[in-house]
Amino acid sequence: MAAGKELRTKIKSVENTKKITKAMEMISVSKMRKAQERMRAARPYSNKIRDIATHLGQANPEYVHAFMKPNDAKSVGMIVVSTDKGLCGGLNTNLLRLVTNKLRETQTAGQTTQAVAIGSKGLGFLNRVGVKVVSHVTHLGDKPHLDKLIGPVKVLLDAYAKGEVNAVYLCYNKFVSTMKQDPVVEQLLPLSSTQMEAQTKAAGTGHAWDYLYEPDAQTVIDELLVRYVEALVFQALAENMASEHAARMVAMKAATDNAGSVIGELKLVYNKTRQAAITKELSEIVSGAAAISG
Repeated sequence: MAAGKELRTKIKSVENTKKITKAMEMISVSKMRKAQERMRAARPYSNKIRDIATHLGQANPEYVHAFMKPNDAKSVGMIVVSTDKGLCGGLNTNLLRLVTNKLRETQTAGQTTQAVAIGSKGLGFLNRVGVKVVSHVTHLGDKPHLDKLIGPVKVLLDAYAKGEVNAVYLCYNKFVSTMKQDPVVEQLLPLSSTQMEAQTKAAGTGHAWDYLYEPDAQTVIDELLVRYVEALVFQALAENMASEHAARMVAMKAATDNAGSVIGELKLVYNKTRQAAITKELSEIVSGAAAISG
């Protein structure tokens, strides 16, 4: 029964794996709900600051912020938002494939790339492909704070303001539903007034406002646009975290179901092996008894 013992060991091993994947699935369910709540809580602030930035830009056409001025630099900046942990299906793979395509386009255009990595998976990928990582932040936990993002992101924002990069792209997974997360690469800088107006109309606030500025319009717009860009990055991080837990929940559920199927198949093989061994022993006993009696 050496084969039977080996099968029992395999069954026990798969059962232990099934317990682990089931526990991870339940943990991901709990974390996904909390991540979705944080994501939805961040949306009103990002929507409102986008509206105000758009209206201020329309009210002061004579002043153009550095974030809205294009330049001719030969370098492109990318902010790659990924996860710190694996076991979340093809979430990171799909995003990094999109980032790879963007890197090829940049290289074809004869431009270099500078990147900010948010998350261990993206940082490892950028280092492997040889992209210059100017700053990074990892292990933000389940409750990320904007304070930890401002420093790394500000490196690229300052580089754009100085004319060292001609564009900054934001790469992350956008949460659509529990079963669907879309990898996206959006242009963060230069800010387009047309794009901001389109987003404002989509939000249903297409009317114009005017303001009283304190201390002056330039100071307010300078501070507001920086906060606007930071809000977009934080929203992208919140979307990516919700996507991560949803993808991990689905992946662990599939792993649990597959483990159950493997256990069923192994038990079937074990029962057949055990039945064959019993039948063989019975036939030997009967043959022996027949030989003695004969």
